[in-house]
Amino acid sequence: MKLPTIIAIDGPAASGKSTLAERMAAKLSYLYFDTGVMYRAVTLAALDKLSSVDDESVVTRLANEICIDVHVPEIMDGRKNTVLLDGVDVTWRLHEPRVDSNVSKVSAYAGVRIAMTEQQRSIGSRGAVVMVGRDIGTVVFPNAELKIYLEASAEERARRRCLEMEARGEKVNYAEILASIRRRDQIDSSREIAPLRPAEDAVQLDSDNKSIDSVFDEAMKLLDR
Repeated sequence: MKLPTIIAIDGPAASGKSTLAERMAAKLSYLYFDTGVMYRAVTLAALDKLSSVDDESVVTRLANEICIDVHVPEIMDGRKNTVLLDGVDVTWRLHEPRVDSNVSKVSAYAGVRIAMTEQQRSIGSRGAVVMVGRDIGTVVFPNAELKIYLEASAEERARRRCLEMEARGEKVNYAEILASIRRRDQIDSSREIAPLRPAEDAVQLDSDNKSIDSVFDEAMKLLDR
């Protein structure tokens, strides 16, 4: 059986695509590459160098100047991968609260997305990678040998998000979380650059009322086609 060199997994927020990608990468000894880290790295660089992310042209210029690389974990401290920003390990800094607060704005900048797409292609071209995002199969690697689009209803995704937050001891409001997910879906699917949608040749998997084990088994069977 010849394995695909690139597995592209797309889907809406909280559909379970990152968990699926991580498990597939571990099973295949591939690089797990959540492309969202690229936008977090740009956001971090902008906050460090510019102190603000509000000027789209300036942030876009910065995105074209910096080098972001992603490798399999080199330090066993719980990380999923190692992210280098201009050669410096910033893996854990990508989750600073200030990055959380600004990454949505940065990832919506058209010029930033174009710049990151090129860097994502450079990393993915090495092969042996499971890439997860919202436009991998449609924009970043439209020729990926295996494309999966993982779906789940907004209600199910909100329920999962609530459980995750409760497990961390956070207060939850299901109605607010559901509304937030629906807003994110609307933004992702209606943006001009790389809107969220399944590639024409993607295999669509629905994770509603399914365990991650079940979804994982379905995805792995696709390798035998």
